[in-house]
Amino acid sequence: MMNSVNLTGRLTSDPELRYSASGTAFANSTIAVQRNFKNQQGEYESDFIRLTASGKRAETFANYFHKGSLLGISGEIRTGSYEKNGQKVYTTDVNVNQLTFLESKSSNQNSQSGQQNSQYSKNDPIDIGSDDLPF
Repeated sequence: MMNSVNLTGRLTSDPELRYSASGTAFANSTIAVQRNFKNQQGEYESDFIRLTASGKRAETFANYFHKGSLLGISGEIRTGSYEKNGQKVYTTDVNVNQLTFLESKSSNQNSQSGQQNSQYSKNDPIDIGSDDLPF
């Protein structure tokens, strides 16, 4: 069986980092992914997809990615449900297995301030998918 998702987009908020009682890190955020076609008004729409990460990957996600960051995600779909006011609510998230920087830190800071900078450092993209990261 295969459950594989690859996304490219921008974070809509800073990742929220929390720790469980046992000390495991968890991070959540949402990525905006532009659709490949225009709507009737001639504009591109976006889908907003919830991301979750755990362990060292969650800490890296929260420490190095911020609102507006352009990134690549590889992961898998996770579904769940819970009860709210007697109604069953269904959830769909992408569990992050791999994160990739798609722009340099200075490019992201410039795009957040309204400036455009298409210069990437020679080391981009940087793959940070391993749980064996030194930081």
